[in-house]
Amino acid sequence: ASQLRINAHAQFRSESKMADVDQWIDIAKQCKYLPENDLKKLCDYVCELLLEESNVQPVSTPVTVCGDIHGQFYDLEELFKTGGQVPDTSYVFMGDFVDRGYYSLETFTRLLTLKAKWPDRITLLRGNHESRQITQVYGFYDECQSKYGNANAWRYCCKVFDLLTVAAVIDGSILCVHGGLSPDIRTLDQVRTIDRNMEIPHKGAFCDILLHDIKLQG
Repeated sequence: ASQLRINAHAQFRSESKMADVDQWIDIAKQCKYLPENDLKKLCDYVCELLLEESNVQPVSTPVTVCGDIHGQFYDLEELFKTGGQVPDTSYVFMGDFVDRGYYSLETFTRLLTLKAKWPDRITLLRGNHESRQITQVYGFYDECQSKYGNANAWRYCCKVFDLLTVAAVIDGSILCVHGGLSPDIRTLDQVRTIDRNMEIPHKGAFCDILLHDIKLQG
């Protein structure tokens, strides 16, 4: 009886969470941001999902791969209109969701709600802008301050940034990363062993994968 009660409670919590997620999806698709407490719940839930993901996330075709969004909410919606909605279409987003655009908060929230609802249909890779330092310079921090009146929302999102996976491999043959390759990396297993749950370092393999500016010789 005690096990039945535990199972029933777990099922209720799961159904309640999904009801919240459905509500958040409806809000986010209107280019609106969530109440602060709901955003915290969403970020916490997505963090739980991301903890289960490898640094190198396997993805199968058919899949649509997308580059930087940079807070352009309506471009993101146009992309869904053209490529298909989640979960009908599977997506890999290759980072830089925030900064520069006016709707970084709404854009990232929209992607998080989709990740919460259909975690196997949308893969979110970390870009160099998913960082505390960069977002304090290029707009996301200020946007959160302006819209919420404090920095809490930014902090919740930064926790998600730290857990975003760093690479995806499509059908075992196509590697997706935001920045590029690293002279310190020879195998995918080396990428798999990186401790990604941190602020992006200024140098080394982890940094290169997310931000590898190629210097042309001559």
